[in-house]
Amino acid sequence: MNMKKYTADTMVNAMKKVRADFGDDAIILSSNVVQSKGIFGLFKKKTVEVVAGYDAPKKSYEPKIEPTIQQSNQLDDTTKQLKQEMSEMKKMLKNMQLSTELSQYPDEMHQLLHHLKRQGISEQLVGELGTTIFNQMKDEKQDLTIEEQCRHVQQILTEKVEGLPFGGITFQKKYIHVLGPTGVGKTTTIAKIAARALLEKKKKIGFITTDTYRIAAIEQLRTYANLLQAPVEVVYNQADFKKAVEKFSYLDLVFIDTAGRNYKEAEFVEDLQHIVDFSLDMETFLVLSMTSKEEDMEMIIEQFKALPIEKFIFTKMDETNSMGTLFNLMLKYGYGTAYFTNGQEVPEDLEEATPENVIQLLLGDLTNA
Repeated sequence: MNMKKYTADTMVNAMKKVRADFGDDAIILSSNVVQSKGIFGLFKKKTVEVVAGYDAPKKSYEPKIEPTIQQSNQLDDTTKQLKQEMSEMKKMLKNMQLSTELSQYPDEMHQLLHHLKRQGISEQLVGELGTTIFNQMKDEKQDLTIEEQCRHVQQILTEKVEGLPFGGITFQKKYIHVLGPTGVGKTTTIAKIAARALLEKKKKIGFITTDTYRIAAIEQLRTYANLLQAPVEVVYNQADFKKAVEKFSYLDLVFIDTAGRNYKEAEFVEDLQHIVDFSLDMETFLVLSMTSKEEDMEMIIEQFKALPIEKFIFTKMDETNSMGTLFNLMLKYGYGTAYFTNGQEVPEDLEEATPENVIQLLLGDLTNA
């Protein structure tokens, strides 16, 4: 094997040198970031050292032989091994890329930036936070502790969500409309909010459900309503909805539970618009599960954009360690957050969102480091 050592300012430039000598068949044997001493831990010059090798293939004639059953099994095992090695290589390359991206920042910032990336914060926002904190360190000509860095993140994110609505229902509007796809815990979330309104605010409450597609969903809502001694109306069309509104004229709050459907399909949103009267004195919330992929959440939000959504409700916070999606969606779509849920208990596992507590969820143990 031919081996050679390369030095460059970034991993990208080092890889260019490797390809120029050995082509795409080169093997990376080792990589390392070397840094010189700086002033106050800043202005450190960093270089990347890469050791690469190349094995020239030996040309030989091999006659074409049809594989036997045993050989086929061996090929299958080889394929599985290759897939596993490719997966491991992708992880290695991803880690190398991350190390390269972080090499522009002092080592003291790596813990914070690694944490933000693991939380799923967008690359753009991570870069903005990193640059702002690094500039602060250069201005002050000294390193910042992890606690000080977190305080800067808290300040920056607080400014970014300033102006977005936070907190639960206002009790200023009679109808509380809760939207969301199937499987996000929408009906349980409605029950939690309603229970709080009944027990803490002494409001007279009732329920309307348009979920006529799933008998189990109706029975679940009826169970909660019976526990709260509240009436329930099941509506199938706009006429039924108007009758339910008239019937509940004496109530303080009416919670509207919509059908859990695959709202990636626009037709289901249109069906909803033909049943619910959105001109009523109404607050509308969109429920999303934190265990869903961010791209899937975005598709759902896009379908609901025509409706007067005011805030998000994020469920299943206890089933994930990645909170960055919450911030990405708020900043992209301009919606605030009303509640987040972290369990199935009614009404305990429900918390009103504030800028402070959602930022604390993002930073986690870093603030106590």
